[in-house]
Amino acid sequence: MADNLPSEFDVVVIGTGLPESIVAAACARSGQRVLHVDSRNYYGGNWASFSFSGLLSWIKENQQKTDINEECEDWKKLILDNEEAIPLSKRDKTIQHVEDFCFDDQDLAEDVEEAGALSKLPVFGASGAEGVARELEKVCPPAESVLAEAESQEPEEAVGSEPASAVEGNDPEITAEKQSSHNSALGDSAPELGKPEATPSESSAQEPKKITYSQIVREGRRFNIDLVSKLLYSRGLLIDLLIKSNVSRYAEFKNATRILAFREGKVEQVPCSRADVFNSRQLTMVEKRMLMKFLTFCLDYEQHPDEYQDYENSTFAQFLRTRKLTPSLQHFILHSIAMVSETDSSTLEGLQATKKFLQCLGRYGNTPFLFPLYGQGEIPQCFCRMCAVFGGIYCLRHSVQCLVVDKESGRCKAVVDHFGQRISANYFIVEDSYLSESTCKNVYYRQISRAVLITDQSVLNTDSEQQISILTVPPVDVGKPAVCVIELCSSTMTCMKDTYLVHLTCPSTKTAREDLEPVVQKLFDLNTGKGTENEELEKPRVLWAVYFNMRDSSGVEKNSYDGLPSNVFICSGPDSALGNDCAVKQAETIFQEMFPAEDFCPAAPNPEDIIYDEDEIAPEESGVSNSPETKPESSAEESSTGGDTTVKKEDNEE
Repeated sequence: MADNLPSEFDVVVIGTGLPESIVAAACARSGQRVLHVDSRNYYGGNWASFSFSGLLSWIKENQQKTDINEECEDWKKLILDNEEAIPLSKRDKTIQHVEDFCFDDQDLAEDVEEAGALSKLPVFGASGAEGVARELEKVCPPAESVLAEAESQEPEEAVGSEPASAVEGNDPEITAEKQSSHNSALGDSAPELGKPEATPSESSAQEPKKITYSQIVREGRRFNIDLVSKLLYSRGLLIDLLIKSNVSRYAEFKNATRILAFREGKVEQVPCSRADVFNSRQLTMVEKRMLMKFLTFCLDYEQHPDEYQDYENSTFAQFLRTRKLTPSLQHFILHSIAMVSETDSSTLEGLQATKKFLQCLGRYGNTPFLFPLYGQGEIPQCFCRMCAVFGGIYCLRHSVQCLVVDKESGRCKAVVDHFGQRISANYFIVEDSYLSESTCKNVYYRQISRAVLITDQSVLNTDSEQQISILTVPPVDVGKPAVCVIELCSSTMTCMKDTYLVHLTCPSTKTAREDLEPVVQKLFDLNTGKGTENEELEKPRVLWAVYFNMRDSSGVEKNSYDGLPSNVFICSGPDSALGNDCAVKQAETIFQEMFPAEDFCPAAPNPEDIIYDEDEIAPEESGVSNSPETKPESSAEESSTGGDTTVKKEDNEE
């Protein structure tokens, strides 16, 4: 495979997380030759999504923490006398304290196989992609025969658009999880594939029944579980970039339907739009007027500095107490609208956060947030597809041994991969987790505490079961961070029918379990026995849970890293914020430093606008396409007619 790689590129990108994928797409779109590699066997890094079985494998890998055997270091012979090498890390150390728990009988699931699971993919032959497509056809229900037919006609596209322009032999790198995530670009057909009703157990699903661990294992491909939990602000930087670049055609989104609050031991819905406020039964008429008056002020608070400048050195919570708001309104605004810290956020930070929330209302729905179908892990893949469309080359399971630095100029001139191939480039983008301990010895990292739960019902039951909810649970102890809870239903294509996928996130103070388990105990029933008290029965039952700490490398200055050349740029992993602004800002900053005269991610042409020369069409007859953009673009066009929220350019022009 190394022999198939060109030895010279303009940009080499190491890691397929969101910032790296955006940079790769921007570079390829501007005409640069891009090589995008990842030592993992899946896209996204710590931004990835997994099926249930894929997540179990990820958990096992991170719990074992086995030392990787040192490979042959013959690559050192490739370093010349006037060069020096900066070794890269061979082990990902960004995940710690992984603990998983099953609250059902695991023994019953020992012999249960995942429905539609493919055989392991590492050793596919030349027809590996076709094999994946055939296996996928077998598990498609009859109602989805149209989608199965489309996949059988285009077997290479069935395993994802990204490797379309990858070097020959990279298709086997696509994991089973990619089969599901690819379908987010298939428009009307995508919800069909994700509908749990299409399972063989349809008839029995009509009756309420207890969900078992065996069922979760069997329906594991219905899950798309994110390592990082985020939502997209409808007027945030990521949505703007998706629209500007036309990458939005590769994904579909659903509106977050509810903003919840946890107050006095109960979960309740927060009215945030004008209609919600006046239809709310939990607020008195006086409270409704108070709330609307304050929210109206927040929308143009800059025009009224006299109302807040005396409190600029105070916290936002202290400022709210001066606004003649009732305690319940203060709670709603602080924790569910502004979603800022009660002790650490200043008045200006709170006003800015409240204004951002209000400005995002109404663009796509009654809340400010969107969630991508099939999970957050779809977004990095969307930008990888754009990069591939414009000629980027992708290689998974392809590790890089070192950066090669010219001693005289101090610039990085090449990388050496695990095959011993030397690949030259002008610029190098490296995700933080690939840096060695010696390079990061002066870097201080924060940590994020994460938990993922599979539950049997919502934290707040209503007439509609299909709710996407966001809940902020205030800290019990002063100085501790609040916990952000995002609850996803099966229509998001992230979990099986009759279950909910719950993500909990907060900045770490201890291990993830110590930080988050108290909140889990407040909201959910962790009892494994059948008999519980009545009040416990009202709580959703946790079927399975995992806790882990993830490194937060955002905000680390480049000069904190030891001995990095000026043409090597570092991308951070996920941060603890709810949105994705940090990743987008970082990607744009890096791109502008490399190519200040180029536009950042201009819109890709629509398929109908592409004009082909006769000599470009001819190679397709031989069965090998030299124009990878045609397939992803066509599937993207189908997605623009999907029944779910489609982020379009017209929305930006309103």
